[in-house]
Amino acid sequence: MAADPRKFIRERAAALGFDVCRFASASEPWSAGERLAHFVESGRHGDMGWMETTLERRAHPTAMWDGAKTAVVLGLNYGPEHDPLPELEDRSAGYISVYARGDDYHEVIKGRLKTLAGQIAARTKEEVKVFVDTAPLMEKPLAQRAGLGWQGKHTNLLSRSHGNWLFLGVILSATTFEPDPPEGEHCGTCTACLDACPTNAFPAPFQLDARRCLSYLTIEFAGPWPEEFRAATGGRIYGCDDCLASCPWNKFAAAAKEGRVQARDALVSPRLADLAALDDAAFRALFSKSPVKRIGRDRFVRNVLYAIGNSGDADLIGPAEALLNDPAPVVRDAAEWALSRLPGR
Repeated sequence: MAADPRKFIRERAAALGFDVCRFASASEPWSAGERLAHFVESGRHGDMGWMETTLERRAHPTAMWDGAKTAVVLGLNYGPEHDPLPELEDRSAGYISVYARGDDYHEVIKGRLKTLAGQIAARTKEEVKVFVDTAPLMEKPLAQRAGLGWQGKHTNLLSRSHGNWLFLGVILSATTFEPDPPEGEHCGTCTACLDACPTNAFPAPFQLDARRCLSYLTIEFAGPWPEEFRAATGGRIYGCDDCLASCPWNKFAAAAKEGRVQARDALVSPRLADLAALDDAAFRALFSKSPVKRIGRDRFVRNVLYAIGNSGDADLIGPAEALLNDPAPVVRDAAEWALSRLPGR
C-alpha cells in the first residue's frame, strides 16, 4: 500500500512551525458564496468596495482557479499569554488587537506556505497556489470544511484546541487528496461573543454588520466616525478583541510558541500621550513589520484621539490640543471631539 502523502505534508507543516494542517475538497459545492453575496447585497461590507468587485471570484475556490481540487489549510496559533480584555480598564492607554501586537502574520506565514507548497508540488508534480488573506479566497469556510474549527456566532473561526486564536493560510492543489472530516458547530446556546460586542455589530447569531464593527472602523474606514461609535470604542485604537476574548472555548487555548507573532512590549497598553505625538516617521518606526503600519499615521492618530476623548484624563488635554492644527482634516476633527469630552476643557 502506498504511503499516505498527507502524512508527509503534515510533518513538513509541523517542521515549519504550523500548529495544524488539514485537508478539504476545494471543488465540491458549498453555501458560503451565497452567504457572502447576501452580506454584500445588504451593504454590511461598508466601504470595503473590494468585496463587491471580487464577489464572483470569492464565491468558490474554483471561481478563482478552476484547477483547484484540494485545499491544504494551515493554522498558526497566536494565542495571548493572558486574557487581554482587562487591559481596557487603563483608560490612558491604547488597546491594540492581539493579532497585531507582533509581526504582520501575512509575512510570517507567507514564506513558510511557499516552502511547503514547493514541497507539495515537487512530490505530486501538480500545480499549487498559495493564499494568506490577500487574495479573494474564503479561508474560514475552507478551514471549517477541513475540520480546523467552525465559524462561531461572531463569524470568526473557532477551534476546540486553539480557541479564537488561529492565523490561517491555504495552499490550493491540483491534486486530489483525501479530505479530513469537517468540524461541526459547537456554540450551543452560548451568546458570550454577541453580548460582549460594544457596538451591537451582530444583527443575529452568525451574522456581522461590518459598518458597526470596531475592527472595521479602526482599520478599514478612512473618514470621521459617527459619534456613537467614537464613544463606544473606549481605548480600542486598532482592532477589537471583545467577541474573540470573551469566548469560553479559549480555556483550551495555549499561548503562541512562534516568537514573531508574540506581543511586543511597546504594543501592549501603549500610552495615549505618546501615540498622539507620533509623526509619520515615528509611526512607521514604531510599527515596523506590524500590520498597524498599513492604515497610516493619520487614521491611527484619529483612533488615538477618540480614545483620548473617552479617557477622562485631563492630562491628555495638551496632547489633543497639539493636534488641533494637524495637516490631516480627520485628525483635526478627532482632536476637537476629544477636547469636547475631556474634563476641565
